[in-house]
Amino acid sequence: MLYPIRIRAGAVIVEEGKILLAEFQDENGLHYNLPAGGVEEGESIKEAVVREAFEETGAQVEVETLAFTYEYAPHLNDQRYGPTHTLSMFFSCNRTDYHSTLSPSQPDPTQTGIKWVPLSELHSIVLYPMIQDRILKYIQEEKQEVFIEENELVKK
Repeated sequence: MLYPIRIRAGAVIVEEGKILLAEFQDENGLHYNLPAGGVEEGESIKEAVVREAFEETGAQVEVETLAFTYEYAPHLNDQRYGPTHTLSMFFSCNRTDYHSTLSPSQPDPTQTGIKWVPLSELHSIVLYPMIQDRILKYIQEEKQEVFIEENELVKK
């Protein structure tokens, strides 16, 4: 029997020193995520990035390079984010619709909005996964982080 791993695709959208994040309010309180979600059947990973960016933020994007991959293995993380093993691929994206107003087109049930967060304030928010350092390193050095494992992140 094959072991199922959910594949997710996400966008890293940075403009004028700010990063675009999806805002959520749930049992964990207020927190943010990079726009991302599961790849659907018949969809490429890059097509999923475009769809998820639009659904969660309303942004039309062009997918550029792979920024980093992130693995969440529940058995190595005390099931912190649930029982589903996931592999997420995040890509640098450029908006192609700079003149439109951003608003989620199909938000998740607990999504409350979107927010442009200044990179200088990234450590002052709750971000899931907690990869602020890796995001900043990628943006500042324009260097791809090949692989991030949740169980190797510093626990706060």
